[in-house]
Amino acid sequence: MGTTSVMTDVARDLAADVERLAPHVPQTRLSRLFRMLGAYDLCDLGSIALLASVTILVLATFRSYAITNDEWIQHRYGELIVAYYRSGFTDRSLFDLYNLYLYGGLFDTTAVLLSHVVPMDVFNLRHLLSAAFGIGGLGAALATARLIAGPRAGLLAGVALAVCGSWYGTMFHHTKDVPLAAAMAGAVYFLARAARDLPRPRLRHVIGFGVLTGVALGVKVLALLVVCYVPVAIVLNMPSRCFRAPREAMPFMVASLLWFVPGLLIAYVIMIVAWPWSALAPLNPIRGLISFGDFGYNIRTLLDGHVYRMATVPRWYVPTYLVIKVPLLMLAGTALALAFAAVPKLASESSSDRRRRDVALIAFVAFFPLICEAAAHGPAFCGLRHFLFVLPPLAVLTGVGLDAALSQAVIWRRPLAAALLAVIVAGFSWNALTLYRLHPYEYVVYNPLVGGLSGASRRYAMDYWATIMPEAVDGLESYLAKTEPLASRDPHHVYTVAFCGERAAFVKKAKPHLHWAMVWETADFFIAPTHMNCDRDSQGKVVATVKRLGVPLGYVKDQRALIAARRRG
Repeated sequence: MGTTSVMTDVARDLAADVERLAPHVPQTRLSRLFRMLGAYDLCDLGSIALLASVTILVLATFRSYAITNDEWIQHRYGELIVAYYRSGFTDRSLFDLYNLYLYGGLFDTTAVLLSHVVPMDVFNLRHLLSAAFGIGGLGAALATARLIAGPRAGLLAGVALAVCGSWYGTMFHHTKDVPLAAAMAGAVYFLARAARDLPRPRLRHVIGFGVLTGVALGVKVLALLVVCYVPVAIVLNMPSRCFRAPREAMPFMVASLLWFVPGLLIAYVIMIVAWPWSALAPLNPIRGLISFGDFGYNIRTLLDGHVYRMATVPRWYVPTYLVIKVPLLMLAGTALALAFAAVPKLASESSSDRRRRDVALIAFVAFFPLICEAAAHGPAFCGLRHFLFVLPPLAVLTGVGLDAALSQAVIWRRPLAAALLAVIVAGFSWNALTLYRLHPYEYVVYNPLVGGLSGASRRYAMDYWATIMPEAVDGLESYLAKTEPLASRDPHHVYTVAFCGERAAFVKKAKPHLHWAMVWETADFFIAPTHMNCDRDSQGKVVATVKRLGVPLGYVKDQRALIAARRRG
């Protein structure tokens, strides 16, 4: 905080110097610039720069991410929702598309409608739209931490989430989970703002809460959790007199709840528009939520090298993945925030009653879903995928905790504060470098608690979306051009290729002489990620490898010699 204030003072002094050097032109562009810098905390300017940098990265790289296994069917669901409304509710095909009617279609219908006006490949458009949600979620986490503990906490929270591979790496292709998480993060921000003015919150905060809750519900029914956070926020923000005189508590709670009614009505309207099945019966959203808990598909997943069915994973499945997939600084910052809030004596300047109430709310938002999942022993698979919505609140706690630690270190000894700041900068820089080296597979990142990516390989979930396809196809093309230059250039010479994943990603990338094969045993080539050891289904010759940080993520195998040997035998 001391460093920030000094730099802000320098900006103000520079503005004054510019004006003294140009007395006859007091409103020069340069003086306006420095006046603006002096008016804003440098950490706020850093937050703006962070959001701008992430946006530029997204625009520069969104085409690098492959189509995932579920995207084509999700996009089809969006098309059927549009057809449902265009037909005047008579085309009910969307209710027969597997179980997708249990999900909201806000993201998918938005992508479909945009595809009619934006001249872009539809899957690139989906990835760009999903990344935009991800940036919004990052901004919401940043704003929430800033609300609680000031600009520096906001910047720290934003950086923590930006260099978290489980967030940045999923922004482009987790087109259900990231929009849900981002909208929930925005709703929590407005809930925290509204809670400060109870029992009469500002209407704009209630409306913001309602709109973003509706958006979240329009993506996935798990957003009903946000509705559960409202009474918690009210209780945490009751005046102390309500605890001393319980009779005063009930009027406060009733008045506060009534003020949230308009927001909840807005959320309900958005939900039923984006999720047609929810409008067919009043209790359908509850039925949808219960259905998720009963899912028992024959999907396998990994935990510490053990294979489980999704319905039989241990209770510690999701918490374990959370601990090993987020950066260590996020774990440390979260622990610090909770410690400073629970034991005010640890940080006298950072333990106000207001801040402790806010931290309690964000901690509830972050950990309550995990506790529910463990207590109910719910199904789970693909690691942290279905709980990405806990990452923004964890980032908020990280920002608040690291900010409090820096403030306390300044009080103890300034060299200690400088050393702590250096550790934070080094840690975040290392995370950013790791994501750079993993690109475009940032979402497979693991922290040192399991030995990083190499320690997690074949023990935990890896490239479960099979996003290696484009790079694997490029590797196959390079192999053919090197070993069979004439045949590979002959448009009539066809190679069959099987893939341990969905067809859409292959069709988008492959050239005409590469044909998709339904039966992998008889295909010329086999492409497979190492996730769930799918690559070991074939004993063909490895002709190309997709790897990051020295760890194979997938292989291309030539099966022609094996097939010929079987035919001779």
